[in-house]
Amino acid sequence: MSDVGSRLQGPVAVVTFDNPPVNGLSHALRVGLARALERAIADEAVAAVVLTGGGRHFSAGADIREFGTPAATAEPTLRRLIELVEDAPKPVIVAIEGSCLGGGLELALAAHYRIAARGATLGLPEVKLGLIPGAGGTQRLPRLLAPARALELILGGEPVRAGVLAETGLLDRVVSGDPVEEAIAFATSESPPPRRTRDRSVDGAALAAACEAARARLATERHPLPAPLRAVEAVAAAALPFDQGLAAERRAFVELMQSPESKALRHAFLAERAAGKVADLAGDTPVRPVEQAAVIGAGTMGAGIAVALLDAGLPVWLLETDEPALTRGRGRIAGIYEAQVQKGRLTPAERDRRLGQLRPTLEYGSLAAADLAIEAVFESLPVKREVIAALDRVMKPGAILATNTSTLDVNTIAELTRRPADVLGLHFFSPANVMRLLEVVRGRTTAPEVLATALALARRLGKVAVVSGVCDGFIGNRMLDAYVRQAWWLVEEGATPWQVDQAIEAFGFAMGPFRVGDLVGHDVSQAIRERRRAERPGYRCSTLADELCRLGRLGQKTGGGWYDYPDGPRRPVPAPEAGALVERHRATLGITPRAIDDSEIVERLLYALVNEGARLLGEGIAARPGDIDVVYITGYGFPRWRGGPMYHAEQVGLDRVVARMREFGGSTPGDPEFWQPAPLLERGRW
Repeated sequence: MSDVGSRLQGPVAVVTFDNPPVNGLSHALRVGLARALERAIADEAVAAVVLTGGGRHFSAGADIREFGTPAATAEPTLRRLIELVEDAPKPVIVAIEGSCLGGGLELALAAHYRIAARGATLGLPEVKLGLIPGAGGTQRLPRLLAPARALELILGGEPVRAGVLAETGLLDRVVSGDPVEEAIAFATSESPPPRRTRDRSVDGAALAAACEAARARLATERHPLPAPLRAVEAVAAAALPFDQGLAAERRAFVELMQSPESKALRHAFLAERAAGKVADLAGDTPVRPVEQAAVIGAGTMGAGIAVALLDAGLPVWLLETDEPALTRGRGRIAGIYEAQVQKGRLTPAERDRRLGQLRPTLEYGSLAAADLAIEAVFESLPVKREVIAALDRVMKPGAILATNTSTLDVNTIAELTRRPADVLGLHFFSPANVMRLLEVVRGRTTAPEVLATALALARRLGKVAVVSGVCDGFIGNRMLDAYVRQAWWLVEEGATPWQVDQAIEAFGFAMGPFRVGDLVGHDVSQAIRERRRAERPGYRCSTLADELCRLGRLGQKTGGGWYDYPDGPRRPVPAPEAGALVERHRATLGITPRAIDDSEIVERLLYALVNEGARLLGEGIAARPGDIDVVYITGYGFPRWRGGPMYHAEQVGLDRVVARMREFGGSTPGDPEFWQPAPLLERGRW
């Protein structure tokens, strides 16, 4: 609930606005702020106004609950409120603590003085929503900061600590204590006069040079988006008289609001916010304490999980089967931290502190005090059965047992223990200390408090949690199976692996399916295929990748797969040996290759994802279409600016998607059941 309070401290009116959790500038809050400001200006006893946010934040900007509603544009708009602040005849000082982002920073830019706590964060993240600052940010920021620095903040969209901005014109004071008390003291002792940011001059030459450099940099991007380009032009308009620059910014903002990229990015933002919400999980569900954790398996995945836990401040036991494997695991973790030190992201002291929290061990008994154990061993049920049984014997009552399996049945794993209610899946994505996605797999018997604890842990780790039900591959990998099978069939029919990759990368994917296969290792996917063929007699897929494995071409780990890597992993070159394999494979099947254009490749890959996603929704494995979009954006390289596979299908039109699927089903080989539309798709709505 929005609330604005005012108190008089000597000649200073302290106006505090509160709209939990981050003081979004809702219509009700704007009304209250405008009234409080008008009262303070009219009160002869008030010589100055200190404006501050309640709770732990100044303001994180617009209230997302009002996106697209009449309240967002109701008077006073944010622009009108900013005018009231800037034109106030009495000095207005903002006291900033916590987050000061987006519209919150634009409000602060209009104040006459800005005093911030050293740890406060300031930023203009609108570009991440396909927008630009729309309330004067592109015009006022270059008047307070060097134009190049202003562009860096606007185009990067990342928040910056106040301490970093201490020597710039953006902040008048950066304090270690209470910024409100400092602002009151400043207003009382120094009697500062009002000063409008809009009246400050801009360094025209520096502005022109910074904008030209930004244009050149954006021109090199693989998929240049409209918002950064429009942001540069809006900042360039700061060379004009202020009102003209403001009008140029407003035109760009309004046009961008209607762009498909911004609509998709806003969908992705809201989908992430909704992803961690579980309909049948009460908000007051108890959360178990997790103060110590254990990771079983010190390979690439286990080391990454351990680093993610250490980064969150948790002591971590790392268990391996023998000393050489444990030594390699410790080396992997130390290497991750050393790389961060070399890049300036971590101090040597902090590296040493985190490594000091790592507890390598060869004994399961050492894990008895852990609140959470995550197994990250080889993707084999017999191997995992052995590990889970050992954990079940030694872990204390109430400890959570998590499996990092990417495909195996979590219910089966839970049934191997005497505590199935304490078991769930925590499917991290590699590298686990970097990738934001965490699939939280809820088993049939997983206790509500165990699920709630996993979601709380994800937040602590800085992950985006998406809850999945139990099925082969959960959300992401089950859909990936359909996508990859379709990619192989495309190659059988006449495309090349590199054409498939180039087509989907041109659509916006970070990597195509064949490059991803080389990166992950074809032996990993081969083991999964063999299991599926054994468990599901009707399972059909090409044997192309199996033949590649028989050649010993397992991907980057063996120096080549579909591609060769003579100049390193970042420079793949189509492998002649793989091309020859494809030709032999087609000849064996009696296939005469045909020309396949890139648009067909993109449609078949995307609609394979969409159809499987619709099945997941119908089966209740995924709760919302937006959850699927979040999984693919944060875990599988789907372009965020296209909104995710399910959102993209909605923009195309579900009826058109179904029509194309029927065309593919009647004209392409492979599995005849593959293109049967899921019931939800046939119905035409999720």
